[in-house]
Amino acid sequence: MITAHDLLVEHPFMAGVPDRFLERMAHYSHRVTVRAGTRLFSEGGRADKFWLIRDGLVSLDTRLPGRGDVVVETIGAGQVVGWSWLFPPYRWHFGATADTPVLAICFEAAGVRAMCADEPELGYELTRRLIEVVVARMQATRLRMLDLYRETTPTR
Repeated sequence: MITAHDLLVEHPFMAGVPDRFLERMAHYSHRVTVRAGTRLFSEGGRADKFWLIRDGLVSLDTRLPGRGDVVVETIGAGQVVGWSWLFPPYRWHFGATADTPVLAICFEAAGVRAMCADEPELGYELTRRLIEVVVARMQATRLRMLDLYRETTPTR
């Protein structure tokens, strides 16, 4: 059986992270399968987990007044779902739903945050990697909002 540690070693998000950190992080993680249609989290909820996707697709959404939940990006294999767990006040900035069956590594955020505090090298590395994710998600959201604006703006 493939362990969480095995999945960590193979996951692109963790490429280059020293194995001593991966071994410890595996203690705060477990392998999960998620059924299609399952809501992983909702915007504004408590951010206490994050996932590294091995297989499957997860849609990120945001709530727009008068439109409901609007998908802003679809996350697939090799990507991370969830960054809000690292930054106070630990509330989700988006929502997420599995579009297909998903195989992932699920982390307990409090344990990983404590590990980052104890291991500044790891804390820096995860923060740097997650900031890259934040920037990409902000850009994807911006582009999606521009698309929605174009759809609702009458042409002259």
